[in-house]
Amino acid sequence: MDGLAPTLTIVERVAELDAAAWNACAGADNPFVAHEFLHALEASGSATAETGWLPQHLALTLEGALLGVVPCFLKSHSYGEYVFDHGWAQAYERAGGRYYPKLQVAVPFTPVPGPRLLIRPDLDRAQIAPVLIDGLQALAAAHRASSVHATFLAADDAASFTAAGWLAREGVQYHWTNDGYATFDDFLGALSSSKRKAIRRERRAVAEAGVELVAVTGDEISSSHWDAFWRFYRATSDRKWGSPYLTRRFFDRLGESMADRVVLILARRNGRWIGGALNLLGSHTLFGRNWGATEDVPFLHFEACYYRAIEFAIEHGLKRVEAGAQGEHKIQRGYLPVKTRSAHWVADPRFRDALESWLEHERDAMHDERTALATLSPFRE
Repeated sequence: MDGLAPTLTIVERVAELDAAAWNACAGADNPFVAHEFLHALEASGSATAETGWLPQHLALTLEGALLGVVPCFLKSHSYGEYVFDHGWAQAYERAGGRYYPKLQVAVPFTPVPGPRLLIRPDLDRAQIAPVLIDGLQALAAAHRASSVHATFLAADDAASFTAAGWLAREGVQYHWTNDGYATFDDFLGALSSSKRKAIRRERRAVAEAGVELVAVTGDEISSSHWDAFWRFYRATSDRKWGSPYLTRRFFDRLGESMADRVVLILARRNGRWIGGALNLLGSHTLFGRNWGATEDVPFLHFEACYYRAIEFAIEHGLKRVEAGAQGEHKIQRGYLPVKTRSAHWVADPRFRDALESWLEHERDAMHDERTALATLSPFRE
């Protein structure tokens, strides 16, 4: 770096770093790596040492200027990550090792691909990325962590980690791409006849059930909207996890600091909110995050999470909708399989060698799975 000596430090609260400086590194494309989003997670008690997510953000500075940062957490468990390594932990501990603590380079509870090596765009990332990666390995050694896991990586970050010798892992998600549609009917027109009819039938069923859907964003979002969404979120978390990852205060903070990047799609019947989906806006993408409902209405989930998201994206000229983790059922609704990437550093060379062999087989299997899923496309040839 031209003979200058930048400094790596560990930051235990994102609030300790200037928001503008952090966001200059993070960029505007992905709202989840914004200072405001991470601060909402930490300040609300959602991602803290008490919940097993101890912030250990890596900051690279030179003469007080922030050059790059990495959102990083010391973990005592493997929950809330969506790239599953429970089997790795069990195998490591059966062999006599201690898998936890580990380091997680991620946005907690957020299976959204995006940048993790946040580097100021006017700087040479080829110089800075290796410094940040070396810093993560040194941090792991300082904590006696078994491993470091960088998950849901942007493609250039994945390349930087693999160039540094980290193990590569792949997965699959389902994203919708705007092929220049002017209306939702234009999108439907690109589908096969059977899929087009199925979507219209599902949407009609929701309307005939007396459900009205509205999208609210920015100043339109009130505390009553968040109260309603909290009920929906709790209903889903009670069913799936037993307790919610996110606190009620998180949603308040999100509304206070990022309302202009929030899109709530809410469902109402007989004057009462009964379900809804939380989305965040990027520069070119609508990111679907959380969903819940207090009444069981057939196809409401598809309408709120998928079809209304597509309508919003078309109306606002967005290029993509990313609808979160898992779900082959998304394919027939226009969300096609894409590759996701993660990278893993393991301290024990014996465990690393075993994982490297296992991951090679898994990558082959994932490639075959994505190829097979692509043949299920609902679009007309």
